[in-house]
Amino acid sequence: MNYFQGYNLGFSGSLFSVYMDWFHGFNCSLLLGVLVFVSGSFLLLILGFFFLNMKKVEYQLGELLCSIFPTLILLMQMVPSLSILYYYGLMNLDSNLTLKVVGHQWYWSYEYSDIPGLEFDSYMKSLDQLDLGEPRLLEVDNRCVVPVDTNVRFCITSGDVIHSWSLPSMSIKLDAMSGILSILNYSFSILGVFYGQCSEICGANHSFMPIAVEVAGMEGFKGWCNFYVD
Repeated sequence: MNYFQGYNLGFSGSLFSVYMDWFHGFNCSLLLGVLVFVSGSFLLLILGFFFLNMKKVEYQLGELLCSIFPTLILLMQMVPSLSILYYYGLMNLDSNLTLKVVGHQWYWSYEYSDIPGLEFDSYMKSLDQLDLGEPRLLEVDNRCVVPVDTNVRFCITSGDVIHSWSLPSMSIKLDAMSGILSILNYSFSILGVFYGQCSEICGANHSFMPIAVEVAGMEGFKGWCNFYVD
């Protein structure tokens, strides 16, 4: 496991992103093994032809290995990938909260469909608005707050051009397109604030529409909802 962590994608904020991070490192290790094998085969053929006087080369063994190894690699990738797909499918079975996300030039709008009156726009904070410890170009005036260990259904769309709602620490990246409603079910398992940015080139201020998701406890989430609606 420590060997695979050398290729990690950064901090993982949920169990699903941990699985994705591990699978990424696992595939990188497989690719490294393929690179070493192919490079070694070429080196052996070149050395054998020029220095070991191997004018006649039998390719039957090489053909056999080149048939068996790709099959083994695909089998090794199939088992963990199907496990991740199965785990993600479990999150899609049900949802306890529906949240509509709309991308605009250049800000995000959030609407909690299950809580009447709870909707707001989220703009990036300017430098003179930042509090101590808040990240530059990532903090917003209104964070998207969701409860921990709860299946949240995100309905993502756009009010104008194509945007992309992306949270790298959660392994989330979904395009927001006008006239199309993209559905994402997700369960957040760690308390905290997680940041992302629009990862689609959507115009002049593309880099100034960050995403801030705050994962709170259920009681804290209910208190936030009551405060915001009142």
